[in-house]
Parts: sequence; C-alpha cells; structure tokens
Amino acid sequence: MSKIEIACFNPESAIIAFENGADRIEFCDGLSEGGTTPDIETTKEIRKKITIPVFVMIRPRGGDFTYSDSEFEQMKSDLLQLKSANVDGFVFGILNENDEVNLEQNKTLVELAAPLPCTFHRAFDRAATLEDSLEKVIECGFKTILTSGQKSNVSEGRENLKKLVELSKGRIEILIGGGLRSSNIEEIRSFTQAGYFHSSAIIDGGAFADPGEVAALKSKLQCF
Repeated sequence: MSKIEIACFNPESAIIAFENGADRIEFCDGLSEGGTTPDIETTKEIRKKITIPVFVMIRPRGGDFTYSDSEFEQMKSDLLQLKSANVDGFVFGILNENDEVNLEQNKTLVELAAPLPCTFHRAFDRAATLEDSLEKVIECGFKTILTSGQKSNVSEGRENLKKLVELSKGRIEILIGGGLRSSNIEEIRSFTQAGYFHSSAIIDGGAFADPGEVAALKSKLQCF
C-alpha cells in the first residue's frame, strides 16, 4: 500500500499528521526557508507523543545546498545530538559548487547516522543531472530521495519522476513531493507508479498541517 509522509514545521502539525493517518513525519523548523534543523528539546517532546516514524531535517540554513566547513561541522554535531533524541531517520542533502552531489560530505553524514536511514532531500532538484545524481545518491548510502523530478512541482516533474522510479529499480525509494495535494495525488500516483509521497498538507497559506487534507491524502492512497 502506498504511504504518505507529512512535512511538519512545528509540533502542532506533527500531532495533526499523526492523528490523521500519516505514515511518517519529516520534522523541521524554518517554514519560510523550506526547512531547517529543528530544536532538540522540541524534537524530544514530539517524539514522546508520536509513535509513527519521525525523520529529522539536518540543514543549518536556507538558501543553497553547498556548505562551508563550519556549517558542515554544525551539521555533524546537530545530527549526533538529534540521534540521541530517539528519532527514526534523517533528511539532508549536500551539493558541491558545481551543483553535483557531494559524495564525501554526504557519505560522512550517512555513516554518522547509521544504523538510522537517511533521505536525500530536494537539493536533488537543484543537482546537475538526473541519472548521474541518482547513482551518486545511491552510492552515498541513502535509502530515499525526496524529489519533484527536478522541476518546481510534481505535476511539471511527473515525466522525470516516472523515469526515476524506473531507473531506481528498487535500489532506493523515490519519495514524491513538491506541490503534492489530495487534488492531484491520485493522478501522480497512477502516472509515476511510486509508492511513497510527501506533502506539508498546508492548504491555507498558514503554518499548520490541515487535518482534513492529511486524512484526504491518506484516503486517496488507500485506493491503490
């Protein structure tokens, strides 16, 4: 059965997602920046209240995905600290100055996270080439790629998303997200044949997941 992950930028959204059928939560801070590393104490609090998997964003700032040495050291420190908070996995992605997947830095974080699984986030959509980037992310040891198919949203990227599902051949999960809503999830699921989907479930331009939208996303996936 297909599954839904909800991106939550605050504890309230995490509870809403959990109570309305989400299969997994991506927990982060920095809604206006597209997601940054959350506070460890806040993460510990939601972990106590939620029994579904919680993956945590490791991203020191908004903007691009090429980091200074000090920023990378902060990412390593944040990951190890959050690992002690009983989370279930991590979400991050590092590119080099040529917008290629940074093999060395990503491998380092994946190894620090072990045995917890890691998702390469939508830095993938800024990466230079589709097929080469896919292979590099797999080489780094990631279990999942969150992507809109290197386009601004899943509807525009659906051809690339279908291609990624085919190219991955089950070696890595293709997690489809970016403009995904209950209004288009059935069409995107049918076209791409992917099994895991990602949405913030924010429908009013606010900061919180909408309970009805979370339930609708889950309900429409259960049809498959």
